[in-house]
Amino acid sequence: MSEPKVPTFFYGSYMNPAVLADMQIFPDSFEVTRLDGYDISITHRANLIASDRHCVYGVLAMLTHAELARLYEHASHVLGEIYLPHPVLTTTRHGSWRPALCYIAPSMKPGRPDAAYVNRIVAPARQFEFPDWYIERLEAALPVE
Repeated sequence: MSEPKVPTFFYGSYMNPAVLADMQIFPDSFEVTRLDGYDISITHRANLIASDRHCVYGVLAMLTHAELARLYEHASHVLGEIYLPHPVLTTTRHGSWRPALCYIAPSMKPGRPDAAYVNRIVAPARQFEFPDWYIERLEAALPVE
């Protein structure tokens, strides 16, 4: 019997199929969804902050608990940030509700994003055809040279 998979909402670099492939994780598909009630913050890593004025675009992917553990152990041990799972309710492009897990860091060390990191978020945002205004918000995190 195969391990069950759970829907997970990715909003940062983990929505990038190439980043997941580097971790030997290959979701069968991605579904574009929106998460209301949060805003994205991109410092040296991406994170979500509760906000009644914003929404965040991302993708749902089905992953096993073992895959999620591997991803977020990497985030903790290699990247230095602890992300914890939260249940969320996302909305598809067609207006359907999709429950999912979403990993959010309760606190994050201050830092500045580097261009390569921001581009690992912007590239899939374009690939998945997020709204132009949202891609512009992501690009605003690019460091000024």
